[in-house]
Amino acid sequence: MSGKYDRALTVFSPDGHLFQVEYAQEAVKRGSTAVGVRGKNIVVLAVERRSVAKLQDPRTVKKIWPLDEHVCMAFAGLSADARFLISWLQRECQSYRLTLEDPVTVEYIARKLAILKQSYTQHAGARPFGLSTLIMGFDQDGSPHLFQTDPAGSYYEWKAAVLGSSSKTVQEYLEKHYTDEVASNEESVIRLAIQSLLEVVQSGSKNIELAIMRQGQPMQYMPAEDIDRHITEIEKVKEAEAEAKKKKQKR
Repeated sequence: MSGKYDRALTVFSPDGHLFQVEYAQEAVKRGSTAVGVRGKNIVVLAVERRSVAKLQDPRTVKKIWPLDEHVCMAFAGLSADARFLISWLQRECQSYRLTLEDPVTVEYIARKLAILKQSYTQHAGARPFGLSTLIMGFDQDGSPHLFQTDPAGSYYEWKAAVLGSSSKTVQEYLEKHYTDEVASNEESVIRLAIQSLLEVVQSGSKNIELAIMRQGQPMQYMPAEDIDRHITEIEKVKEAEAEAKKKKQKR
């Protein structure tokens, strides 16, 4: 029972919980599923695109954003909180570039975000940010990175990670299918991101938003026809595997 311990952010419960932080994490679990996969020469972000109102312009509902020429992010959770943090992160990237005359490293910007998030869990009169983020990009030496941050202010580096609803199912799929061989092939990295998302999302490009970034190139949103092409190829492979399995069982 949370009782009176969820009334103030700065009060721990007797068993060590900060309930307002846990409520913020619950907001993340209700958000759109977001997947990040890191390859050797490419990084991919894929996000579930939920249905919008009939008269709403779907182009105004985005879950993947560029932060600089070499860094991008996806999020799961409250879009209003994300809008504030995206603007803040973009300013941080430009401030770093103007001050040091070098592009920001991926770990630096992930750590700065984690520090900001953690500071909002310590002070009365504030509340935690209700979102988690996947921050991906390339450092100057050409190495790709993927970091995840959560409402508590923690951050970790991953080879492949997932946020939002049904994250457990997608994470299990990624753990089963991510290999160094997959990471070395750009097409395989893109397909893994799409295929993992298809575990919990209906097939079709209208349900998936996907962005890719290659070394030395800015982030690019993948066109719907290219997403559909990958989905068609994935479904053909699944059908072939199912047919082969049936024939094996008949024997």
